[in-house]
Amino acid sequence: MDNQTIYALSTVMGKSGVAVIRVSGAEARETICRMTDIDIGRLKPRYAYFANLYSVPERQLLDKCLLLYFKAPFSFTGEDIVEFQIHGSRAVISGVISSLAQIPGFRLAEPGEFSKRAFYNGKMDLTQAEGLADLIDAETAEQQKYAMRQMEGGLKNLYESWRDELLTVMAHLEAYIDFPDENIPQDTVFKLENNVFKLCEAISAHLSGDKIGERLREGFRVVIVGPPNAGKSSLLNAVVNREAAIVSNIAGTTRDAVDVHLDLKGYPVMFTDTAGLREVEDAIEKRGIEIAYHKIAEADLVICLFDASQDTVHLFDNLRKTISDKMLLVANKADKLSAEQIDELRCRNCLIIAAKQRQGLDMLLAEITKQIENKFTANSDVLITRARYREALQETLETLRQFSLDKEIELAAEDIRLAARGLGKITGRIEVDDILDKIFGSFCIGK
Repeated sequence: MDNQTIYALSTVMGKSGVAVIRVSGAEARETICRMTDIDIGRLKPRYAYFANLYSVPERQLLDKCLLLYFKAPFSFTGEDIVEFQIHGSRAVISGVISSLAQIPGFRLAEPGEFSKRAFYNGKMDLTQAEGLADLIDAETAEQQKYAMRQMEGGLKNLYESWRDELLTVMAHLEAYIDFPDENIPQDTVFKLENNVFKLCEAISAHLSGDKIGERLREGFRVVIVGPPNAGKSSLLNAVVNREAAIVSNIAGTTRDAVDVHLDLKGYPVMFTDTAGLREVEDAIEKRGIEIAYHKIAEADLVICLFDASQDTVHLFDNLRKTISDKMLLVANKADKLSAEQIDELRCRNCLIIAAKQRQGLDMLLAEITKQIENKFTANSDVLITRARYREALQETLETLRQFSLDKEIELAAEDIRLAARGLGKITGRIEVDDILDKIFGSFCIGK
């Protein structure tokens, strides 16, 4: 990280009532001297000042603005920050940005650089930074809620507590390494091994969350499968309330997977329509069916849809062998069924709908929501929200399972050190420059 003062537009470029431009760095207060008439000798942190804003170097009036000053280290980045709240016209924004570029030692911030500086200055760890990124990207209420939980240190506190436990174990081991003539008391051996065992159990339980956190960020995958003309595309269109997929009586119309995103009671859900499952010779349709089976394998929930006026639930007997824990039997075309047929299907735990007429749709969506909520209830404490967390935790767990005081004490201590390093990769408590650019590069400029 260099020592230059950075600046950026923190709101969206374009016409708006108000735009915010932030400046961060040791020379941030220089902008107040250069661009306003405010006496910085009387400047109070966290007070709002109404001021004329002038161009550099011409001192032409650009705008009237609100100015706020945040003194280091009590700011977002841990550095001096000056924030200009200006009128959001392109001309005013461009004028302010151009003026800042004229001040020596100032440069435009890179994507995520404000947050990156906050990390380097100890204002947040990597999990909190990524929670902030998730909050910015949040589109549903549940995404917002869990992003805030992570941003407030939910994951950080958990992983740091585990790391502290490992450091305590390592301190004991290193003490005995420094004094090789001293034998480790048996009660100490038992205590250290028990602490590592409990930590293994805690990490293992944390990892067994069915990737719920990742699903919350990316969307829960609900795949609609069934034979041709079962009404899969009609159901997808009814769910999203628009024509997302082509509906036709011709078998094999859907030859590829069609993905549609939906906010379902605050949960992000990706519904997928797939090619009809059947034996075919046509190469293109066959490829579509292969894609359908791939989607089934990746799905969190599989809606097994069939035309109840012609077919039976036995269509899905083969699928039941592999995905019984995530399949939902749905009988379509209820408008063509008798009361006796409907009762029989309900006895077989089928949901009854008529997709084109939108009958039973609310009941189906309620059941999907219930299944998603049940997954959250079982994993509601702290969620693993990124694949890199999972990889680091698995690496840590594998290392801890190799720990034993039956081996050379130096090797046992190395196991603990590597495990602590694995946890440090998540929070940024070790040298992790190789992943910083990837993490903060996903942020918008100005954040």
